[in-house]
Amino acid sequence: MSPRLTKTAGTGVLVATILGSSMAFIDGTVINVALPALQKNLGATVVDVQWVVESYTLFLSALLLVGGSLGDQFGRKLVYVIGISLFTLASVWCGLAPDITQLIVARCVQGIGAALLVPGSLAIISASFPESKRGQAIGTWSGFTAITTAIGPVLGGWMIENISWRAIFFINVPMAVVTLILIFMYVPESRNATQSRKIDWWGAILATGGLGALTYGFIESSQLGFSHPGVIAALAGGALAIILFVVVEKKSKHPMMPLDLFSSKNFSGANMLTLFLYSALAIAFFFFPMNLIQVQGYSATAAGAANLPFIIIMFTLSRWAGGLLKTYGSKLPLVVGPVIVAIGYFLFTLPDVGGSYWTTFFPAMVLMGFGMTIAVAPLTTTVMNSVSDEHSGVASGINNAVSRVGGLLAIAIVGILMLDVFNARLDEEFDARGIPEETQRLFDNERINLGAIEIPKTVDSTQAAAINTSIDAAFVSGYRLVMLIAVGLSILSAISAWLMIEGKKKSRT
Repeated sequence: MSPRLTKTAGTGVLVATILGSSMAFIDGTVINVALPALQKNLGATVVDVQWVVESYTLFLSALLLVGGSLGDQFGRKLVYVIGISLFTLASVWCGLAPDITQLIVARCVQGIGAALLVPGSLAIISASFPESKRGQAIGTWSGFTAITTAIGPVLGGWMIENISWRAIFFINVPMAVVTLILIFMYVPESRNATQSRKIDWWGAILATGGLGALTYGFIESSQLGFSHPGVIAALAGGALAIILFVVVEKKSKHPMMPLDLFSSKNFSGANMLTLFLYSALAIAFFFFPMNLIQVQGYSATAAGAANLPFIIIMFTLSRWAGGLLKTYGSKLPLVVGPVIVAIGYFLFTLPDVGGSYWTTFFPAMVLMGFGMTIAVAPLTTTVMNSVSDEHSGVASGINNAVSRVGGLLAIAIVGILMLDVFNARLDEEFDARGIPEETQRLFDNERINLGAIEIPKTVDSTQAAAINTSIDAAFVSGYRLVMLIAVGLSILSAISAWLMIEGKKKSRT
């Protein structure tokens, strides 16, 4: 039973959970704006910056369900505090990292911390507020975390431009201090007293190892090739680990991912839709800041602000979108929403180099935000309504993990295609512009940097201008392919809803 909270204590719980979870959400999005700065200041390749994003997502997605189980068993407040502390220490490590390797390792630790604190925030709200006030509390949490997530890339872009990319990690320190003070002042400890379930460590190990190996294989194949023994071993080992994960979960008495939940057609359909739709979203937001900063000439602050229409639309129209459920049910919005998102992604393929933001990327961003707003509320509702109340937490965790796993693998795979198209178009541009072969060879080892290729000072100004134009054209070609893939994934998500989600049942008169 939820404890009776005073108004002050209730506010303290909300602020503590909002600030803590916002740290993890912000670091999941603001890093994309920092990628060009990492390439420039740490000499990172596109493969390196892929790992900066993927290492965090890997551990967060693989350990998310374990983090929730640990809180239920050992105390949600305790695990939440541990998660925030670990996340903050890792953030300081990220900010002090002298090279890209240490930054990647620190991001892994950040992901582990996030896996402990993200499920804990909502669990604490559910345990702290009575059922009559729980919905309002969760709604407040959702609204404010959306606002902080929206502000994050803009503030991060300003910090990158005016201070340093390192500042985006140090900002977590004061947020963590305030959060911890509020936790110790207002958050009561809670756990599931009836829970005797053991932690599914084998499932966690196999999920982390399998996803990590697959991610490594796909990302490193862009440098080593698919025929490299290390790549073959990673992909084969990752696939085997995922198969073993399914076997273990099927036989386990206490699985972290109960496979019988997928016997529900609605639950399976909702998660398939999530896999496709959020894979598209991840690759779009990974490459978008690179395009803006490295090719279009945007500042880091402007690149962060370019995402604001998407977040603002989702925040302001979420209540309206929730009302669609009552009128149309879940199926129709889950078909229409992704289709609108797909149109938005298609608009991203049209701009070349230059032009006003308002006529190039703004319309696409508006459609993306509108389409996602229509889809998100019905998706969440479908997931939660397709299982019994006792499995609602696990179902939500699985859906969250699916969205992150989709993004994890999509970025790794699409990065290969992006690089292939970039290289092919760059060769064509060099030949068409008459760049001498000896000059072209200067860039053989630089191509992995995509739009961040640096032109040697030994190249004369006329050739340098032609080379720069060639690099921009090559990046835009690759970017168009990326967005067309996002279009396809969004259409697949709509098809999943059409085929698997139940329509609104007609009331009997």
